Amino acid sequence: METAAQAVLNALGCPDSELSVLIVDGGRMAELHEEYVGKQGPTNVLAFPMTEGPFNEINPEIIGDVVICTDVAAKEAEDAGVDLYTRALELLIHGILHLVGHDHAEPEETALMQAKEAELFEQFKNI
Repeated sequence: METAAQAVLNALGCPDSELSVLIVDGGRMAELHEEYVGKQGPTNVLAFPMTEGPFNEINPEIIGDVVICTDVAAKEAEDAGVDLYTRALELLIHGILHLVGHDHAEPEETALMQAKEAELFEQFKNI
C-alpha cells in the first residue's frame, strides 16, 4: 500500500505530501463512522484531512489519514469478484482524493471524482 499511496500522491502533484493509512476491522470502523460522521455501522473508507481546521498550517505536507475497513472491503471485493488488494487500492485512491480536496456531495463533483479514481486505478492497478 505504501508504494501505491506514493504513486498516487506523485500523480496528483503532491510527491512530498505525507499521509497515514490505517487498516481497521468492522468494529473499529463503526466507532469512527459514528463518532466523526454520525452514522451507525462500518463503512468502507474514511478520510480525515489535516489541511482543514485550526491547526492546518502546522505542517502543510501532512495531508491527513485514510482509514480502510478490511471487513467491508473484503465483502465488497467478493461481491465485485475482485481480490481484496484490488478493492483496498480503490478505497485508498478514493481516500487520498478526499484528502487533496475532491468530494462527491454534488453530482458534478461525483462524476469528476469517479473519473479521477478510474484514471488513477488504471495507472496503478499493477503496483
